[in-house]
Order: sequence, then structure tokens, then C-alpha cells
Amino acid sequence: MNANIILSGVGGQGILTIAAVLDTAALNEGLYVKQSEVHGMSQRGGAVESHVRISDKEIYSDLIPQGKADLILSVEPMELLRYIPFLKNDGWLLTDSHTFVNIIDYPERHELYKQIKLFPNHIIIKATNVAKDLGNSKAANMVLLGASSTLLPISEESIRNAIRQLFEPKGEKVVNLNLVAFESGINLAKKYSEFVF
Repeated sequence: MNANIILSGVGGQGILTIAAVLDTAALNEGLYVKQSEVHGMSQRGGAVESHVRISDKEIYSDLIPQGKADLILSVEPMELLRYIPFLKNDGWLLTDSHTFVNIIDYPERHELYKQIKLFPNHIIIKATNVAKDLGNSKAANMVLLGASSTLLPISEESIRNAIRQLFEPKGEKVVNLNLVAFESGINLAKKYSEFVF
């Protein structure tokens, strides 16, 4: 079993938190994990990227080769498109519909969706809207993680336990918010066709 996952977004959207949850959940299941990340200008709204590799056998590189990503999960649709060359032919694209407009010539939203829809395995969900309804838009990353759970080689319960473990220092309220966001993402994925544009 091998899973190559690219996480992308903009600084402050919780990309590295998703990576930490995946890493923790996989390690708790006794799997091998390698992760790399780039977040140089993240505090200024710059791109953040993480490669997460999970396997039941030893992994020798933390970088995913082009054409080998099983899943590209993004908290921002334009950032998703940056990593298309890494996607396998039968790989999945999963992104929030909400855009983070941080440049003057940011593309038209529906043009981004049009490009994403060229790939047969894509899911576009309103993760930020769901997170806002839960009381904190920053939980959009956990909504997306929940939506991706059926595509991951880790049990949902292991992911829940990793969320508890990582957010416990922030208090029970933060733990519960992130667990509810994760569950909301699972429910969205079950009926994702209603949310694809």
C-alpha cells in the first residue's frame, strides 16, 4: 500500500495542520510516513505546499515524483492547479470552492473550476462556508480532510484520534470544533455530487 498526497494552499489556511494529522494518524496505525513542506512566504499570503507519503513499506524519499500523486488536496482552487503535473492519471483532486484572492490578476473563479473539471476525479466543496456555519472559517482544512477520508489509506477513527491528540493542548472546545468539521467533510463527500460546480 502506498499513498502519495500533495497538500496545497495559502499561508494560514492550515495545510501543515492537515499534514500533521495525517502523519500522526498513519504513525498510530504503524505505517511509514515521509513528509516535506515549503512555506517560505506563508505569513504574507504566499503558497504553502506539503508532500505526504504513507506506505506499509519503508519510504526512501519525501518528495512525490511528477505523475505519482494519488490525491491533491487544496484549501484554495488556484493553488490546486499549480500541482496538476504531479497527479496520477487516475488520481483525485479535492479543493475548497472559496478563493483567496491575493494577487491583482487572480483568475476568474469559474475559469478555475472549469480547469479542475477537466479531470474526471474531482471534488469541489464549500468547505469554508461549512466551517463558517460551525463558527470558525479556519476549520475549513478539517472539513476538507473529512471529505478526503474515503480516499485515504487511514481509518477515520485514527484520523479522529490524531485530531484529538494534536488539538488537545488548545482545549476541548477547539478539539470538538475540529472533530465536527471533520465529520461535516465526511458527510459532504458522501453526497459530493451536489457540491461540484
